[in-house]
Amino acid sequence: MKRQVLVHRSVRKIEIVEEDCPSPAENEVLVKTRISGISAGTEGMIYQGLFPENLALDESLTALKGEFRYPFRYGYCCVGEVVECGKGISSTWVGRRVFAFHPHASHFTILLNDLIPLPDTLRDEDSVYIPNMETAVNFLQDGKPVLGEAVIVFGLGMVGLLTIALLGQFPLGFLGGLDLFPYRRQIALSLGADITLNPLEFSQAGSLRRALESAGLPALGADLVFELSGQPEAINQAIEVCGFHSRIIVGSWYGQKTAPLALGGEFHRNRIRIFSSQVSTINPSLSGRWSKQRRFEVVFHHLEKIKPGNWISHLFPLSEADQAFQLLVDSPQQVLQAVFTYR
Repeated sequence: MKRQVLVHRSVRKIEIVEEDCPSPAENEVLVKTRISGISAGTEGMIYQGLFPENLALDESLTALKGEFRYPFRYGYCCVGEVVECGKGISSTWVGRRVFAFHPHASHFTILLNDLIPLPDTLRDEDSVYIPNMETAVNFLQDGKPVLGEAVIVFGLGMVGLLTIALLGQFPLGFLGGLDLFPYRRQIALSLGADITLNPLEFSQAGSLRRALESAGLPALGADLVFELSGQPEAINQAIEVCGFHSRIIVGSWYGQKTAPLALGGEFHRNRIRIFSSQVSTINPSLSGRWSKQRRFEVVFHHLEKIKPGNWISHLFPLSEADQAFQLLVDSPQQVLQAVFTYR
């Protein structure tokens, strides 16, 4: 049997390779992929070659060993079903729906312990958002929103929208969102945001803060800001809207992108704190009580509740991967979530 896998050959060059399908080794299973999601931010940068060379693809996922060096395989949002079991695995696993952090491929072998069995109540199209929702849950665990706080989210891609959806369930005092694209801003409003704005319309110093204050942001400024836009220059606007001793959670991965930061004014005098947030680990202050499994239980609950699969805007067969990435990078305003399908 043959399988098809996506390979990044060079900048903006993708190849779908057909190769022999591996057989599962001991303690492994063979999974047939149903759908796999494209992470717009990370995979868009990879397609454009904007990654730091010699950086590990991932430091925690078995299926993403190696470095960012062409050629390589990438992706981490596969929903499929077990079709064959290796030695040591009960045949009762055959037919089970599962999720795997694995590069885009029609079939793949994987250690059973690296699979996430899916609840019967969770649809395939919602399951493909497991990494995004886990990331959003991690952001809130790192940000620790407090009753009555003013919170602002920069970047309303899929992770940003899921973060807004979770924050919208909190008894906050104010919730704002910023993004370039009207459709994303409209969804954020439906999820509980008090106001959503286009950050490009507020290039004049102080103008963004004034606009947010007119919509209900306290004069003291935001207590908590999430920078999820993937644009490092957004941190300057985040600093602008912050209050005294407030906190900025940077969830974006910038790759090779850099930007000058205005750290000589309000940032310094207001004791503003900037934190990185990365989903591969759990906040050390929580790790005594929280495990990845406990966090996944929260992820499943909110995926079933929010149903982000309804936001999938594009379905591409894997054979059209190059067209999918071109659209994602060159016309991002047209794509909310793109998903590969497999036959």
